[in-house]
Amino acid sequence: MIPGMESGSGNGDCARAREGCCDRKTQEVKISARVCLEGPGEFTGSTGSAFIDHMIRTLAKHASIRIDLEASGDLKHHIIEDTALVLGEAIRSALGEKKGIKRFGHAYVPMDDSLARSVIDLGGRAYSRIKLNTRGESIEDAKVEDIVHFLESFAASLKCNLHMKVLYGSNDHHKVEAAVKALAVALREAVSLTGREDVPSAKGAI
Repeated sequence: MIPGMESGSGNGDCARAREGCCDRKTQEVKISARVCLEGPGEFTGSTGSAFIDHMIRTLAKHASIRIDLEASGDLKHHIIEDTALVLGEAIRSALGEKKGIKRFGHAYVPMDDSLARSVIDLGGRAYSRIKLNTRGESIEDAKVEDIVHFLESFAASLKCNLHMKVLYGSNDHHKVEAAVKALAVALREAVSLTGREDVPSAKGAI
């Protein structure tokens, strides 16, 4: 358990911010996450995978949110999958009833040779379509199939629509990093407050 992660607790920048926490403990993994939607754009902790940590740090920085996360477990695949589930749940918890949020977000982000697009809807319906268009089987210390599954599991836990596509590129690392940066910018837009007090849905709830 990360210190201060109990539901409703907070310190520093999180004391007056939208924040959410999630813990997951199974026979395979032990993961704790805390998220503050008002930032700063920082990530502390580790998943045991340098590239997954890089993805989460990139997400935190460009979404202007704070993520504190600790993960341990038996197999890298299990840790990566369950980290995504915990992170999505923590962000969903921080959103509460989603009153006043913009709900939708989209972004195009280049990185050298690569260009990626991410579009997100925080409307409470879980669906993802991830097209990273990578060539190799691994990027740094993470399998590409685990990276894709991380993004799919994140969308499922956050209960969002996530459409992510790398439009072109030649370097697999750059492709995925551009895609995650685009996700982060789109998420920053979607969680932003509009100044309204209502839920952004004709149904009155999301």
